[in-house]
Amino acid sequence: MYVEIGCFVSCLCGWILVSSTLPTEYWTFSEVGTVVLTTSNYYSNLWMDCISDTTGVSDCKYYPSMLALPVFLHACRALAVCAVITGFFGGVLTLIGMKCTKIGGTEIVNSRVTFSGAITYLASGGCGMITYSWWANRIITEFNNPNFRSQKFELGAAIFVGWGGSLLLICAGAVLQPITRPVSYTTARTRRTYMMPPPSSRVTLVPPLYNKGMDGRTTRATNKTDPTLGRDSFV
Repeated sequence: MYVEIGCFVSCLCGWILVSSTLPTEYWTFSEVGTVVLTTSNYYSNLWMDCISDTTGVSDCKYYPSMLALPVFLHACRALAVCAVITGFFGGVLTLIGMKCTKIGGTEIVNSRVTFSGAITYLASGGCGMITYSWWANRIITEFNNPNFRSQKFELGAAIFVGWGGSLLLICAGAVLQPITRPVSYTTARTRRTYMMPPPSSRVTLVPPLYNKGMDGRTTRATNKTDPTLGRDSFV
């Protein structure tokens, strides 16, 4: 039970970290210094581009057209949203199926619900890990490409936070999966479990070891004494 609680808390923390990266602007950033006292910072995420300078002025602009965006950005958006949604449903399933909550019902139902939650957590962590790794690989490839003439960016803090959250989801889900594997009917200890006998079994009839009627007759026979024969009995 304590392992389930620990895995649930770890997955919940991982889901919160993954969800917090979606509104964060610092997926990528770039610093451009024009004058000694003036430095411009460019940063962006899945939804907008932002710019700020040392004077404290900042401005963000959403991407103007959704259809004009590259396929890479659409895929990252879809995977990030799937990671948040599957993580939410994984938390609900795990909370219902845990042994300490006693909401699911029998032991078999609880095991199946918690096992489904663990699989959902693994799917959430996998979607998040693919999203952040794909984004980081693209940024690193463009940064190290000498033929890339556009502005180069570096990895932002949201990528590392997402990696940590996805790793928590995957590790805790992998630990939660084997300990909540659905049990069979022969191993479950519950009142609603029916253990069917094997089809080849035979019932052997054994005579009762105690017979009340015979015991009574035997008692009466043992208690009966032979009459005493006197001298006048033969006359």
